[in-house]
Amino acid sequence: MNLKIALLPGDFIGNEVVAATVEVLNAIAIQYGHTIDFSSGLVGQTAIDQTGEALPEATLNAAKAADAILFGAVGGATQDTKSTVRPEQAILGLRKTFDLFANLRPVKVYEALIESSTLKPEILRGTDMIILRELTSGAYFGKPQGRDGAAGSRTAVDTTFYTEQEVARLMVMAFELARGRKKKVAQADKANVMATGRLWREVAHEVAAEYPDVAYEDVLADACAMHLIRNPRQYDIIATENLFGDILSDEAAMLAGSMGMLPSASLGQNTNRHGFRFGLYEPIHGSAPDIAGKGVANPLATILSAALMMRWSFGLTQEADAMEAAVDKVLMDGYRCGDIAPKGGGDHSNIKIVGTKEMTEAVIARL
Repeated sequence: MNLKIALLPGDFIGNEVVAATVEVLNAIAIQYGHTIDFSSGLVGQTAIDQTGEALPEATLNAAKAADAILFGAVGGATQDTKSTVRPEQAILGLRKTFDLFANLRPVKVYEALIESSTLKPEILRGTDMIILRELTSGAYFGKPQGRDGAAGSRTAVDTTFYTEQEVARLMVMAFELARGRKKKVAQADKANVMATGRLWREVAHEVAAEYPDVAYEDVLADACAMHLIRNPRQYDIIATENLFGDILSDEAAMLAGSMGMLPSASLGQNTNRHGFRFGLYEPIHGSAPDIAGKGVANPLATILSAALMMRWSFGLTQEADAMEAAVDKVLMDGYRCGDIAPKGGGDHSNIKIVGTKEMTEAVIARL
């Protein structure tokens, strides 16, 4: 199969982890007899510095010509709160342009990393869930949005807006995913205080009625945050709106020990030339300016994101399984980047602290 992949590395360590993942993809292509055509484009602060835009038209055209997008991370070393052009507009623009309404964030606790989390092993062991976050509506896109007034009388507004169709399509995906897993869906909202939360709950119940084989529960978003720390194993699929999904998925990252371990897939209903879902794949971590250029960034989340790409945008399940198994093997063999290095006591004689290059080579050796 010929795979057309648009590479949008972005800023700082985004460049390093995307470059590492390209090496893994090239190795997979050779092993399984595929060809890959890579294109590339500027996004984020790098694009702003060179073009004045976070998502230049040339980048958008490269993405439109591809079967899928591999995205790195965006963000400047400092945040200008008054600027109307921000690096994050790149990812928001891509989500909106391609109607990538569903963000899948798998949260799996690896046995080899169970000591890397700040939670007790007995709480973590067996955790394996997906947080399904709505991506193209809610507070990040609602109007009116903005700031007004001078010092002493400043105001700001963000509007949360949803249609029942936007809620329904995400909930359908949640139940379809659950049918292939543990058949459990939880929908996290704030129906007690927000009108949008009451819409989410009402529509979710309507969709749930079409899936009698899947267990369903409502949970308030703040209670869900508590349960993720107290008993994460109870969840299989957590479906939620944009803002809550952003917060809950970052919290869940700490269950796995580090944001450097969590991949994501942003999907819509559009298909590519192979008949599979067009998607954008990215690690959930940020651009990390403090460690950029030091060769220590953890590439595993981006490699795992590329495995999701193989599965969802190309239907290459065997290749995806091989990439995920290779990551599991390097962890079992004791390879660690600094963010997942063991903390505290215990026997760490088999642990090897490595950088980006060494971790990438270790994964390729185990494909």
